[in-house]
Amino acid sequence: MKKTGQPTINDVARLAGVSKKTVSRVINQSPLLNAETRDKVQAVIAELGYIPNPQARALALRRNFLIALIHDNPNAQMVLRVQQGLLEVLRDTEFELLVHPVDRGAPDMRDEIRRFLERQRPYGVMLLPPISENDALAALCAQIGCRYVRMGSAAFDGPGHMVSSNDREAVRGAIDHLFAAGHRRICMIAGPHGFRSAFERQQGYEEAMEAAGLGVQRTWIAQGDYTFESGMRAAERLLDLSPRPTAIFSSNDEMAAGALHIARQRGLDVPEHLSIVGFDDTSIASHLWPPLTTVRWPIATMARAAALKLIGEDDDEPDADAPAEEETLFVSTLIRRASVAKPQG
Repeated sequence: MKKTGQPTINDVARLAGVSKKTVSRVINQSPLLNAETRDKVQAVIAELGYIPNPQARALALRRNFLIALIHDNPNAQMVLRVQQGLLEVLRDTEFELLVHPVDRGAPDMRDEIRRFLERQRPYGVMLLPPISENDALAALCAQIGCRYVRMGSAAFDGPGHMVSSNDREAVRGAIDHLFAAGHRRICMIAGPHGFRSAFERQQGYEEAMEAAGLGVQRTWIAQGDYTFESGMRAAERLLDLSPRPTAIFSSNDEMAAGALHIARQRGLDVPEHLSIVGFDDTSIASHLWPPLTTVRWPIATMARAAALKLIGEDDDEPDADAPAEEETLFVSTLIRRASVAKPQG
């Protein structure tokens, strides 16, 4: 009697009437499949006694089942929320998360990332801002043959490689909220130079001020670097202005918390004497007193979408069972709390 070999993923795909890509999604417990397809494939796997071999698959793909998160971001809360979103998708799959911080100011950053990718051979890479805005890094991933997704405050790559938000529009809405409350002397704590998020958020502020007929007064914009301490320094300068601002919009929650701290030091009540609005809606926003009105940046949702883009199979095989293209643009929304009130007088 002729001995039969172990069943393969090709056998499963043929008997189930689906593509290898779909079988792989079932094995990875991907949420991208409907229950009927999943049940059909799982039944064939059970009937054949097919046992996936991650090591063999990794050798065949010349990739490990690792999703690498590469970042140089000073906002620890943001990085944690990205990890949370990625892990929600990767949990119960064969993929693991590998976090790799870098120094974007280092002259050899690109070479260091190349060595990391060649050494670890990850299945896919998620790039966080600001390094996600570096086209050379995206090109490096493509050259090595490593799939990648970039996260940003605007779209600067194709939909298969991008998860983005509408920061500029969201900030315009936040400034309009302050206008509606009666504020006209609205200052801004801007984010660091070189960050696309900082640029988009400042553009939103300036466009809203221009649209209201107030113009853009450069003395009303103070530079920060997304840290609590820089928010304190910026607020010191803005609150020294005469007349003093009645409201401050901050490009992130950490700097808004620094502004709130300085206001308290100076005996100013928030929001009675000064309204403050942040951006991100990290946990610090709801833990402050008063709780912070802020723009909710859908960080974890964007990270989940990025993970779904990354764990799909190779694109060279058409897949009739694949769902429509995963979402790319994610809308930020204003969360109204107690840090905004009508200005006195």
